[in-house]
Amino acid sequence: MLSVFDIFKIGIGPSSSHTVGPMRIGKRFLEEAAARGALGRAVRVKADLHGSLALTGVGHGSDKATILGLMGFEPDRTDPDEAEAAFAAVRREGRLALCQGPEIAFDYSADIDLRGDVIPDIHPNEMHLALYGDDGAVLYEQDYYSVGGGFIATAKQLSAPADDDLIARPRRGGRVFASAAELLTLCERDGLAIHELILENEDAIRLRTETEQGLDAIWAAMRDCIDRGLRTEGVLPGGLAVSRRAPSLYKKLLEAPLANEREQLFDWLNVYAMAVNEENAAGGRVVTAPTNGAAGIIPAVLKHYCAAEGAANLRHIRIFLATAAGIGMLYKQRASISGAEMGCQGEVGVACSMAAGGLAAVWGGAVRQVERAAEIGMEHNLGLTCDPVGGLVQIPCIERNAIGAVKAVNAARLALRASESHKVSLDQVIETMRQTGLDMSRKYKETSEGGLAVNVVEC
Repeated sequence: MLSVFDIFKIGIGPSSSHTVGPMRIGKRFLEEAAARGALGRAVRVKADLHGSLALTGVGHGSDKATILGLMGFEPDRTDPDEAEAAFAAVRREGRLALCQGPEIAFDYSADIDLRGDVIPDIHPNEMHLALYGDDGAVLYEQDYYSVGGGFIATAKQLSAPADDDLIARPRRGGRVFASAAELLTLCERDGLAIHELILENEDAIRLRTETEQGLDAIWAAMRDCIDRGLRTEGVLPGGLAVSRRAPSLYKKLLEAPLANEREQLFDWLNVYAMAVNEENAAGGRVVTAPTNGAAGIIPAVLKHYCAAEGAANLRHIRIFLATAAGIGMLYKQRASISGAEMGCQGEVGVACSMAAGGLAAVWGGAVRQVERAAEIGMEHNLGLTCDPVGGLVQIPCIERNAIGAVKAVNAARLALRASESHKVSLDQVIETMRQTGLDMSRKYKETSEGGLAVNVVEC
């Protein structure tokens, strides 16, 4: 069963697929090795990163994340400054303290191998990890995949056919749905809003009070990320010399005479989204929503419409997040939220769709209006490529989140006010996104081998 907290996870930047996923993989690999009795005899560990993980690995921090995972760091509990210091110490001293295991010699240039020439068959984000004994023999090895949004899987898990295609299969009761059409039917049959159905399914996992506390913690992490981004100045790491723009834009808005007027709606959405994604680009703490590369859209819309002038409306925030998560589950199960599989339509496009549906729900939309908003949000992001310049989550990613936030609000407005005739369903647009992603050239899917990634550098 997919949970709200599978879709929204607290982690560190700059990428859920390339940072959060590899960190989780490193720790999981050693836990499995320890369970098989192999870890205590290890004298060397080697990680091979293939496909997109290699091609944009350094810019996305995949090498650092892998090492941190092997040390036992966890994305949701990691302090970015502490992580950076630990990574620097490993490179400087050539020693690596394995999670639950011994401290071993570690040669960064030899033990982290970025193999962009290897094109994986199962998923573009592939990692092969191996432990070696003192005789050079392999003690334990495994292939893993970072499949988007911080989700990870083994080759066996991805290759095995699913028992069913159900998005929700609660442990105790609950309502099962495998498509947007089924979700809408269940809501209308039982007189529930989408967020109410999603929360009732969460009740099968934990107490409602715990779910609400978790949603509040997700919002708090989003809010804190916006606040850090609005006050932190400087140049983003990575070599492109991209300056943080959110602090200066925020100052101009506060000083403008019409700072709270409707005419400046776009400006506020822009500055909030950019604040989050500049923090993400700097390796700060963010929430996958549903990915790190698209982490600014939902917080920007939430901040502007559910936390005006600092007075957060927690009821509306919970409605928004639960509704958005239900929409995100549909994309995760029926297509993908991985930029390496779908291009940026699977990240910014999905986040825009989720935010549109969440806002429509807060504005009192009926379930079919919420579905319509989510569909519009994706329909006008179809074909969006993932072509980060320099392999960094900066250009065009930061501005793309700002544009996505504006699109989400407009999609919600259209769904509620100007869309009496609904010709395209959410299920149809999700399937279209999936097919488009499969047809899209590999060089436009988080490899930095095409698009802006090539032309900006060459020019």
